[in-house]
Amino acid sequence: MRRALVLGGAGFIGLHLVERLVADGHRVTVVDDFSRGRDDERVTALRGSGVVDVLSADLTDAPAWQRLPRDVDQVYLLAAVVGVRNVEADPARVLRVNTLTATHLVDWLRPGPRVFFSSTSEVYAGGVEAGSVPVPTPEDVPVTIADVASPRLAYAISKLTGEALLLHGARARGCEVVVGRFHNVYGPRMGTDHVIPEMALRAMAGENPFRIWGADQFRAFCHVDDAVEAVLRLMAAPEAAGQVVHIGNDSEQTNIADLAKLVLRLAGVAPDVQHLPAPSRSVQRRCPDLTRLRWLTGFEPHVPLEDGVRRTLDWYRAWRETASGVAPADGRGRL
Repeated sequence: MRRALVLGGAGFIGLHLVERLVADGHRVTVVDDFSRGRDDERVTALRGSGVVDVLSADLTDAPAWQRLPRDVDQVYLLAAVVGVRNVEADPARVLRVNTLTATHLVDWLRPGPRVFFSSTSEVYAGGVEAGSVPVPTPEDVPVTIADVASPRLAYAISKLTGEALLLHGARARGCEVVVGRFHNVYGPRMGTDHVIPEMALRAMAGENPFRIWGADQFRAFCHVDDAVEAVLRLMAAPEAAGQVVHIGNDSEQTNIADLAKLVLRLAGVAPDVQHLPAPSRSVQRRCPDLTRLRWLTGFEPHVPLEDGVRRTLDWYRAWRETASGVAPADGRGRL
């Protein structure tokens, strides 16, 4: 039985990944600070599964790493501060938490396990905004930080720093590393700070007029099941070692206005619509070039946008009814 260590395993992508690893026959150790997910019934079920160990730890604290198991074959670093509201509210915390966690991982590593580092398309958003890189975007474009003083860009800076730390540090420690840059991953249990669940909650709450920020912007959304499949294929591909690889869905680009129409139709409502400017530093268009991912793994996305959005709405409808969930106050979901 292969053993995996999932750092941030109670988070959105992390928990979906853990459940898939368990289904594939892995023994898994989940490490999280449980800033979210502590009472999640799916986390509780994993605790009682017999093949998952769950540890609560602050990964910015160096001594906490001494409690982590070393007899693992794979390490996945998904722990991070994410979400536009969190980033803009306290960019210094984002930089501190995300870079310290990556630094401590490098210091903790010993020869042997293969490591996956979770990064983001935000690292090259500056180039997209400036019009200096193509869309769909390959991995080898120059990265540009347009303004180091911009609070929103703190997340991109922290992830770019993490990429460099892992690519150089893990290799120096005798470990192979794969960097995966996620592109607009969505699905059940992703919180309320992302555009699809945020729109869904406002639609179910009966907002009228229904506000849409950046209606003319384009995105290529990737369902979390497809994202997890891509991660596991990369971790199994020998040629992926030392590579930065985009993870997403390039088959269905949609603009935000059409996304809103889809969400409203699936929610069964027809409010008036109010168009508003896009959030600051939100790029006009984002879509990954998946040539490298396909070449390395043969991956193809399988969850159509309408099917994925329907599944997501169904989950949030149930969550809203049982947990008294409410939509964010300002309604500007992360793009």
